[in-house]
Amino acid sequence: MSRTVHRSGLMVSVLAAVAGGLAIAGLTWWGLWHYLGAKAETPNQLDLTRISLAVAAGVGGAVALVVAYRRQRDTERGRFAEVFGAAARQLGDPDVAVRIAGVYAMAGVADEFSARWRRQQCVDVLCGYLRLPYQPEEGASHLVSKSQRIEDHGTAVERVYTYRQNDRQVRDTIVRVIAEHLRPSAETRWCACDFDFSDAVFEDADFRYTVFAGRNTRFTNAMFLSGRTVSFEKSSFLGKRVTFRGAIFRSTASFDRAVFAHTEVGRADHDATGVTFTEATFASGVTFEGAQFRGARTAFTRTTFAGERVSFANAVFAAELTSFERAVFDGERATFTGAEFRGARVTFADSRFYTDSASFDCAQLGAQVRWRTGRTQEVSFARTEYHGKVSFADAVFSGRSVNFAGGDFFGDISFRRASFDARAISFEAPKAWVGVHFDWNASPNTKPANITPTPWPPALAEPAKDPVA
Repeated sequence: MSRTVHRSGLMVSVLAAVAGGLAIAGLTWWGLWHYLGAKAETPNQLDLTRISLAVAAGVGGAVALVVAYRRQRDTERGRFAEVFGAAARQLGDPDVAVRIAGVYAMAGVADEFSARWRRQQCVDVLCGYLRLPYQPEEGASHLVSKSQRIEDHGTAVERVYTYRQNDRQVRDTIVRVIAEHLRPSAETRWCACDFDFSDAVFEDADFRYTVFAGRNTRFTNAMFLSGRTVSFEKSSFLGKRVTFRGAIFRSTASFDRAVFAHTEVGRADHDATGVTFTEATFASGVTFEGAQFRGARTAFTRTTFAGERVSFANAVFAAELTSFERAVFDGERATFTGAEFRGARVTFADSRFYTDSASFDCAQLGAQVRWRTGRTQEVSFARTEYHGKVSFADAVFSGRSVNFAGGDFFGDISFRRASFDARAISFEAPKAWVGVHFDWNASPNTKPANITPTPWPPALAEPAKDPVA
């Protein structure tokens, strides 16, 4: 059936080209007759006929090129289907050695066929393999099946579970092959492809120096198991959407000096653009030291940082919106030392700092008006909880407004030597005010006029009253 369709399409193309060639030849003959001598003198019809036939011959050559192109395209399409199918069958083989060979075969197909959709199809198969259900405890097993005998209402039932033999080796190979093709040193690069690792399980994730430049890069609900460090060091995420939403990191993760900077998009796609770690969980520590976040949105909303160490030291947050709203810092140390927040809006609203120590020392929170750029509209720490030691020493607060209203300050919270350069800064109605240190604590009259409330210190918010029955 497919051959019939291809032949019909080819016949239509040839007939169209022939008809077009005859039409062009006829028009050429008529034009030469009309404009080169029909009115001045009797034209030489033999010469005109020769010219017309020469044009027709040229058109015939074009027809031949069309036919050759169509044949070449059909041959290439058939070869792609053949080698792609063979590689896919290898990936589905029960034997681990055949599956590993299938990984390299599929990578070879992607390298050979540079057409975007064909390479993307190969990448989708490799990513799809990683998304298959996987039991890490059975990942290194040489068994292909396991039986279990159980009692069900007095009746013995035997259940047989099947496994992909030594699947850990295959999955590690896929991750390594993909990472190698995303590095600048790769002979053939897959950087422009989309990658969907949603729900994938990673036991060894080394993505250092990789470049993800496709429209979508998804690690949604991915799980990074304990063991080796998960590394995205010096990686670049340049696509429209990058998401680690719901991802779980059980190993220490490194995003040091990574760059998150998507390409420009229109207003219609603005809200769906950017990088998100929303609802992700970092259970064993994570570092984003020196990382850069640019574009429309950077979201760590409802993210849980439960590891020993969390560091955003010297990171640059230049996205229009940077959100740590309702984030939980519950490890030993969290540091934003030297970090810069330059976007239009920055929010830590309703976040919780339960770490032994947290530091925003020397951080730049908000940007002043600069040439061709606007100032930060709002930096919000509204209703944030600070329990333990938290330092904003030598930090600079700039922009239009900074909001600490409704905060729960209970511990050792320092704002010593901080510069409050924003137009309006509010510490109104805190839920608690214990252990908070400012340079003017001993002399409240020296408090800057742009900081409210006055008088100082702030009066606690009145507790909500129980509704009358």
